[in-house]
Amino acid sequence: MSTPPANVPGQEHWTKKGDVNLYLGEKRAVAGAGSALIGNAATGTANRGTVLWVHGSSMASTPTFDLDVPGRADSSAMEWFARRGFDNWCVDMEGYGRSDKKRDINSDISNGADDLAAATDYITRTRGTKKFLIYGISSGALRAALFAQRYPERVARLALDAFVWTGEGAPTLVERRKKLPDFIARNRRPIDRAFVHSIFARDHPGCAEERVIEAFADAILALDDSMPTGTYVDMCSKLPIVDPLQIHAPTLLMRGEFDGIAALADLIAFFEKLPNADKQFAMMAGISHASFQQKNYLMCYHILHSFFSQPEPVYRG
Repeated sequence: MSTPPANVPGQEHWTKKGDVNLYLGEKRAVAGAGSALIGNAATGTANRGTVLWVHGSSMASTPTFDLDVPGRADSSAMEWFARRGFDNWCVDMEGYGRSDKKRDINSDISNGADDLAAATDYITRTRGTKKFLIYGISSGALRAALFAQRYPERVARLALDAFVWTGEGAPTLVERRKKLPDFIARNRRPIDRAFVHSIFARDHPGCAEERVIEAFADAILALDDSMPTGTYVDMCSKLPIVDPLQIHAPTLLMRGEFDGIAALADLIAFFEKLPNADKQFAMMAGISHASFQQKNYLMCYHILHSFFSQPEPVYRG
């Protein structure tokens, strides 16, 4: 078997949501990678599917999904999946990263679902993709789930990591609600390196390497010094936002052992209500909240890859 390339070339794209400019990043499947290939003839290439990566409340897309950490193999989830035959796209939500920040809004979860609609419109026009394998983390999982609820015909499989349904039993949200009046009062909140460190310290310190935390912080702060407040307001005061009975795609719930946002009982209740029998619940040992930046990140990749590449069920009457 040939040695995989040191990196997978990426391509920058831009699309519009009304008059809002949205940034998209693409890393295409490595030629010859993967097996049991599926594809869309309009793309001109066979692949195992197209993954759309959806980021969370406090960072843009590329720091989360296309991170480079010297000496740490496969820190880019997009490259890892590209080497296994998947096309990969990420999008900076409005108010984040390279995308526009010009509107006087707080970029809430519903607005993020609109961003995903614009992104999938563009990818369909550009690559011919009709259905997407969607992974969202934290508030990105809420955005992804709401998108799947609104556009079921566009979702082949849905993976929700660090998801929250009602918020009941989530200690991180209990603490965050204490600052809710401040979040409501303004559309953006400042972030700095200490804030990024707090993501890894609040639940179970030691789940991530220091060099990864610093590289993650470098990548986040290179793009932003503040973040929208909308997802925080939603998660602290407007849950539930998603109705599990309206999620019809095959769905995977991923929950870190120490996650202070994704309360176990809350997720199990959501999982039980999902109508599609093609569903899975994965507990991830040694994981707190930011799964792909944890020491056990390769376990996360494995779980997600298995779900995205599994054969479709065959039903018999």
